[in-house]
Amino acid sequence: MGNATITEVAPGVGEVRLGPLAERHQAALDDLVARYGRADHPDFLPRAPFAADVLPDDLAAALAAMRYRESPSVLVVRGGPVAEPAVPTPVHWRERPAAATVRQDFWLALVASRLGDPVCWSTLQGGRLFHDILPIAGEEHEQTGHGSADVLEFHVEDGFCDHRCDALALLCVRDRDGVASLVAAVDALDLGELDLEVLFEPRFLIRPDPEHLRGVDPASVPVPPRPVLFGDPAAPYLRVDPAYTDPLPGDERAARALEDLCARLAGAMVALPMSPGDLLLVDNYRAVHGRAAFRARYDGTDRWLRKVTVVRDLRRTGRRAEDDTRVLEPFAAVRG
Repeated sequence: MGNATITEVAPGVGEVRLGPLAERHQAALDDLVARYGRADHPDFLPRAPFAADVLPDDLAAALAAMRYRESPSVLVVRGGPVAEPAVPTPVHWRERPAAATVRQDFWLALVASRLGDPVCWSTLQGGRLFHDILPIAGEEHEQTGHGSADVLEFHVEDGFCDHRCDALALLCVRDRDGVASLVAAVDALDLGELDLEVLFEPRFLIRPDPEHLRGVDPASVPVPPRPVLFGDPAAPYLRVDPAYTDPLPGDERAARALEDLCARLAGAMVALPMSPGDLLLVDNYRAVHGRAAFRARYDGTDRWLRKVTVVRDLRRTGRRAEDDTRVLEPFAAVRG
């Protein structure tokens, strides 16, 4: 089945290095490409968790631990069975060749499906299930996956929404400059030094990022007060997105508590450069992620990742227009 070595990189952050994969793993990817053509095919998605039985045993065990024991909170899988494609990095996600990363997408889907069901937002990248994370000219300073010149501040994915993903997966397609992804897990925090009383109270306003708001009147989007920690105080879940979060007006204690939490997460940050085929998996409730700054060239050689987000239970999202869709509506429930 292939071999894997699992090591701890930092508290809550694990790494799996795949050994040489058997020919049958490569053949399985080839078979999926031939049978379905694309990884977002509606006939493939319900079968993905079963097709994932081809994964190496040790990798499958690590994914099961991440999903069911919530440990590790971050897992980087090195040495996946896909190589850098011949096509250049697109100048925009709209411009990507349709079949440019078909094998990468199937590998991404197989691994991610062990953590949940792939979903996407109607407001992001045209409602596509698999996203391109790449620099876009004119967006260098944006706090999104298309920025480059500034550090992408750490955050949970879509912290503004109660129906955000349980986990996200980022597959490296190209990264010749070694631009590091940044991660930190709640496991690294000394909870006794935090103002947990305040952080667990709804004293913070978490706004959507600009990508969600394109074509949407921001005034029409409610931003109710929310906590930034929740769940078990001994092992809390995170809802932290500093770039788009403010304490309630005049709440100085909440401001101090949030600043302290963010400083401690920043101090626990781990840099994870990735090579083509490497895959980063993040528990969106137990860890934050970001990205180092870099200088984009826009010459076809820039950093390029593929991304998919997953939820553990499609039925509980409450944001699907139809039973068989994976596209969620972020701002209004579409059924009662």
